[in-house]
Amino acid sequence: MKRLTTLASIAGLCTVVGLFASSGIEDVSAAVVSAGWGALLVLLARVVAVAWAGLGWYVVFPKAPLPRLRDCISLRFVREGINTLLPVATVGGDFVGARLLAKRGVSGSMAGASMFVDLMTQAVTQLLFTVLGLGLLIWLDGDGPVARTVAGGVAVAIPALAAFYLVQRRAGHRVIQALLTRFASGREWRALGAVDQLYDGLRRLYGAPGRVGAAIVVHFGGWIVGTFEVYLCLHFMGYPVDFTQALVIESLAQAVRGAAFAVPGALGAQEGGLIALCGLFSIPAEAALALSLVKRFADLGVGLPSLLAWHRIEASLRAKGEEDEAEAEVEADHADRSVRRPKAAPQAATLGPFYSYAPPRMASRLDEKDLKRCA
Repeated sequence: MKRLTTLASIAGLCTVVGLFASSGIEDVSAAVVSAGWGALLVLLARVVAVAWAGLGWYVVFPKAPLPRLRDCISLRFVREGINTLLPVATVGGDFVGARLLAKRGVSGSMAGASMFVDLMTQAVTQLLFTVLGLGLLIWLDGDGPVARTVAGGVAVAIPALAAFYLVQRRAGHRVIQALLTRFASGREWRALGAVDQLYDGLRRLYGAPGRVGAAIVVHFGGWIVGTFEVYLCLHFMGYPVDFTQALVIESLAQAVRGAAFAVPGALGAQEGGLIALCGLFSIPAEAALALSLVKRFADLGVGLPSLLAWHRIEASLRAKGEEDEAEAEVEADHADRSVRRPKAAPQAATLGPFYSYAPPRMASRLDEKDLKRCA
């Protein structure tokens, strides 16, 4: 798996270099500079979208146990940072987020189940977002090669999504166990309980369709918020697209990123997809690459603080674990000493430092001799 990820990263990086070289690095740089303050607005839109996704994770939980909203939002940022910036598949951060949530008052099985339900609702809403973008593309540009390619991807995604749902709802224990083994280390899942407990949590969460439906609504709104990244960036660069065109570009670009989940950061896939999609609306390749760069700046702006927060959380958990181990060792040592300590012989009570209630033995012997002499 690590070798495949490394090869995919190298291939993606080579693709990026080739695209930038063919489009002209100077032209791309000029387009990025022309974005100006729009890059900060893109970053702000990304922050809102990730926080909104944290709300989507929060609403799937029942009232008991209900985590704090700020925990779901902060750990959603951690998940985003890991999935975006680290050389892992795009679900690695989700396992970490579930483990960290289990350290904050939520049972391990419920934290793991909520992560799977959250992934399911995100996947469903991304599919709906892609279908919406595809419909708008056909309405605006007709049934062209890009539309047919996206339609083929949707046709493949639907049964895959259905299979993922059935694995969570029926006898998919072995599949889930294989996923845990492949994507999560023992440390990640030590606190999340057995697979049977995980399925109990899944049945409980899916047994509340109202909460699942609310999560779908929230996540779909988050995808719409992400459309502002494309809309604002292109406007500041001098390519005034309307919101419908921006939605087409964002929805189908996210579909490309989802299809390239095995490539860290979707290197190369995002850039190539944006060039093809922006070209549908007469936006040149250098502007599309500049849009991709601004999006990657947003990845860094959100991801780096999130990774730093993850480091601090892990350091705090390690320190707390060491303190607990030290306290346990002290308690065990005290218990061991109390068991091994010999019981002191009972001593007679004294009137002072040199007198005892019991008469000394020598004194008793002298008294007997004196009595014999007197006799």
